[in-house]
Amino acid sequence: MANFKPYRINSISEIHQLMGLPKPHHPLISIVDLKGLRNDTGIDAVIFDMYVISMKRGCDGLHYGQQKYDFDEGLMAFLSPGQVLRGEESGVPPNLEGWMLFVHPDFLWNTSLAKKIKKYEYFGYSTSEALFLSDKEETVINDIVKNIKEEYHSNIDKFSQDIIISNLETLLNYSERFYERQFITRKVTNHKLLERVEDLLENYFLSNQQVLNGIPSVDFLAQKLNISPKYLSSMLKQLTGLTAQQHIQIKVLEQAKEKLSTSGLTVGEIAFDLGFEHSQSFSKFFKSKTNLSPLEFRRSFN
Repeated sequence: MANFKPYRINSISEIHQLMGLPKPHHPLISIVDLKGLRNDTGIDAVIFDMYVISMKRGCDGLHYGQQKYDFDEGLMAFLSPGQVLRGEESGVPPNLEGWMLFVHPDFLWNTSLAKKIKKYEYFGYSTSEALFLSDKEETVINDIVKNIKEEYHSNIDKFSQDIIISNLETLLNYSERFYERQFITRKVTNHKLLERVEDLLENYFLSNQQVLNGIPSVDFLAQKLNISPKYLSSMLKQLTGLTAQQHIQIKVLEQAKEKLSTSGLTVGEIAFDLGFEHSQSFSKFFKSKTNLSPLEFRRSFN
C-alpha cells in the first residue's frame, strides 16, 4: 500500500471550495449533492474535523481505514471528526449519486446533541459495515435531510438551530433503528461471527498466547474478524446481550475456574498463566465476577 498524507479539512467553506461549489449558506452545516461532483481535486485522502453522514449509490472503491468497499446500492456511512476517508486514484466515479451531510462540532455546542451524539456507536463503524437501507427506509432518511437543507437555506434565525438539531437527532435515531434491523436481518451471518469469536478465544487460550501477549483484547478479535471493534460489540450485544469485552471476560473466568478447581497451581501462577500482570489484578477481577476470592472458590471444591 502506497504511503499517503491525508488532507485535513476543518471548515464547511473549505469543503465547498475544494469541491468547486458556491459559498455555503451556513458556516457550520452543509448538505452536498454528489451527482456530478468534480473529480479533479488531486487529493487521495481527507480527514474531516467534523461529523460526516453520507448516502451513496454507484460508488466503487472507497476506503475507510484498511477496508475497501464497493457501493453498488444505496447505503449510509458515518464518520466522526478525525477519521480518514480515502478514495481511488481514478477519482470520483462518474455514476456517483447521493449526498453528504457535514456538521461542524461547533454547530452542536450548547445543545443536547453535543454529548448525545457520542452514544451513536455507528460513528465508529467502518465503511464495510455501512447501513443498507430498504427503499422505504431510504425515503425516510432523505425526507429528513431535505427538511434540514430547506431549513438552513431559507430560515437562519433564532429558531433554525433548534429545528435543525431536532431533525439531526431524528436522523440519528432512525439510523440507529435501521442498524438494529440490519443486525436482525443478518442474523445468520452474525451467528457465524459469534462462532468465530468463540473459536478465536478458545484457540487463544489453548495455544497459551495469553502468556506472551496477555488477555485477548476486543481489538485483537476485531482484527481477526476484519471488522471494527465497535461493530463487533454492537453485533454481539444485539445477538447475546453481552459486549465483546464481556465475552472475553467470560472466557477468562471459565479458564480461571478450571485451573482453580483442577490444578495445584498457586493463585499467582494462575494469574500469570491467564495473562494478568499482577496476581492482585486477577484476584480483584475474579471476586468482582463471583463474589469469592480465588482461594475461597478453590476451598469450595475441597
